[in-house]
Amino acid sequence: MTTSADPAARIQELAAAITAHRAAYYDGAPKVSDFEYDQLEDELRTLLAEHPDLAPDPNPLEQVGAPAVLHAPVRHERPMLSLEKATTPEQVEAFMARFPGQRVVVMPKLDGLSLSVIYEGGRLVRAATRGDGTTGEDVTPIARLALDGIPAKIPSTQRIEIRGEAVMLRSTFAAYNAAHPDKPLVNPRNGAAGTLRQKDASKALDRRLAFFAFDIHPPVDTDLEAVLEELSLQTPDMAHADTAEEAVAAIRVIEKTRGDSDADLDGAVVRLANPEAYAAAGARANSPRGALAFKYPAEEKTTVLRDVVWDVGKIGKVAPVAILEPVFISGTTVRRATLANQEVIRARDVRIGDTVLVRRAGDVIPFVAGPLDASKRTGEEREIEPPAVCPSCGSELEEEGNGRELYCRASDTCPAQAVRRLVHWASRAAADIEAVGPTWIDRLNDTAKLGSIPDFYALTREDLLEYEGIGDVSADRMVDSIAASRNVGLRRALIGFAIRHVGEGSATKICRAGFTSIEQIADASVEDLVAVEDVGPAVAASLRAFFDRPESRAQIDLLRERGVNLDVLDEDRPPDVASDAPLAGKTVVVTGSMADPRSGEKIPRPVFSRLVERAGATVASSVSSATDMLICGEGVGAAKTDKAAKLEVEVVDQAEVWKLLIGAGLA
Repeated sequence: MTTSADPAARIQELAAAITAHRAAYYDGAPKVSDFEYDQLEDELRTLLAEHPDLAPDPNPLEQVGAPAVLHAPVRHERPMLSLEKATTPEQVEAFMARFPGQRVVVMPKLDGLSLSVIYEGGRLVRAATRGDGTTGEDVTPIARLALDGIPAKIPSTQRIEIRGEAVMLRSTFAAYNAAHPDKPLVNPRNGAAGTLRQKDASKALDRRLAFFAFDIHPPVDTDLEAVLEELSLQTPDMAHADTAEEAVAAIRVIEKTRGDSDADLDGAVVRLANPEAYAAAGARANSPRGALAFKYPAEEKTTVLRDVVWDVGKIGKVAPVAILEPVFISGTTVRRATLANQEVIRARDVRIGDTVLVRRAGDVIPFVAGPLDASKRTGEEREIEPPAVCPSCGSELEEEGNGRELYCRASDTCPAQAVRRLVHWASRAAADIEAVGPTWIDRLNDTAKLGSIPDFYALTREDLLEYEGIGDVSADRMVDSIAASRNVGLRRALIGFAIRHVGEGSATKICRAGFTSIEQIADASVEDLVAVEDVGPAVAASLRAFFDRPESRAQIDLLRERGVNLDVLDEDRPPDVASDAPLAGKTVVVTGSMADPRSGEKIPRPVFSRLVERAGATVASSVSSATDMLICGEGVGAAKTDKAAKLEVEVVDQAEVWKLLIGAGLA
């Protein structure tokens, strides 16, 4: 597990790799072991814990199993929205205050997949996944065969839509993995996703899912739990509350007993108990007003620290990774956890053989919080000894910083760094060579077909067809993907070269400062570079060191010879600010997933940020006292909103900003 000086690029790289491996897994042809797959997810969770504002869109850690649409698309009659998040009793009180006199139900927030189920004349006619909230996938055959809790008939003659959560119970998950040790499921949520995405519904029978209903349309003027039970539908346990104090008490009961549940829970839901009142409350752009999701703090478990390995990253950082006795925490089996650096190990006094506390909150990477009780050591525990030389190339390591972080400086001869840099160049944030994933990069590197970045652009269809597992279609996709990446442009090339301290932000600033080609930057002095806004001495020195290496100059020349565009693209130049800019002078932070309200289409956050810049705003990466506005999309965590509240920064839903952009003719 590694962290990176360029977290945005590494996050995009990991997201692409995880998505590709999930697709292969659910097609029955996994390309890596589950252990290797877990490493990728663990590393991504670590980075997102440190940089939540850099979450990729879409985020594979928030998605269901395989990404490809395998079933017929179904457009939902009503959008399937996410819930507003809360982490404090005060937020629950504020929610209840919006609906004086209204009773609520408090129920477990099941960690599964939302489904829309349609009945006509009492008969099941369709079941569809949530998808992007507007369009899902038809999974009716699987719902009929493999979902307990979705009856074929209900006692009603009208057309009714039922919404709920499909989950794989922990007992089902354990039984399936015991019966399939050669291909175990990663966790119950991914198991549920894979079940719903089976091409042959009969193959889902040995890993049945449970469906719990929590919504009905058209709404009725009666208690939610009562009307669902009258229709013979299974519901989550629901506690009723008339006050905020009662609601918070019910939330705490669910939290205290969640370890005993047969279903994975990631919080509690507070919702208006009367379906008509819930419908009448309406919705924001991305969330209903009549419900709230309360997220629980980190979950801790104990396990044994079996070993520590040292992982080499693309810029040579050598980081400690804990190898654990597998332990089930917050819906997944944890085998690896971060130890950060030598100083963290020393401060927590962690030793190999310790029984340790492992902490995980939601999708955040597990980390070793420390030994459970150092006084109960047996004497057989071993100190964690940092390596003196690089585990990959044997070069002497150097310590750096207060954390005594280790670095391998043999960047040109270290095999691990070379492969990581190739994977990084191919990542979405850089050249975006989508069809050539990490597994194939590793194989191509092993056989000397791919040693440096320019080698991508010398690969031929014939070269690729030499490898077992690459057929005509795959080879064509790879060649086409490499060809498309030739237009990488200056900004993404700067990211893709994996230059220490140079991330998406500094690459953008350099392009907007007037540099038009990679050669101009290569010839710039430290003074020229420091003159660029937000490019400090460390970034300038790192750029200068990279371009002073003969290998870097030779690489640039070879990329040019092979037709790779290393000049600034129009999209990377400063935006044209509208004459009547509605956000002029504002410093804003953009967080969450964005969607055009007119079509429901997902909009990548960088695209939305550029629209905001055209509206006159300056976009910052983190909330500070200088921030005027936090623009929130879907799926926003509490960290940024809590900080905004503390600093009295205005928090604005993306719907309000879309109105400004559309009104000014900018979107």
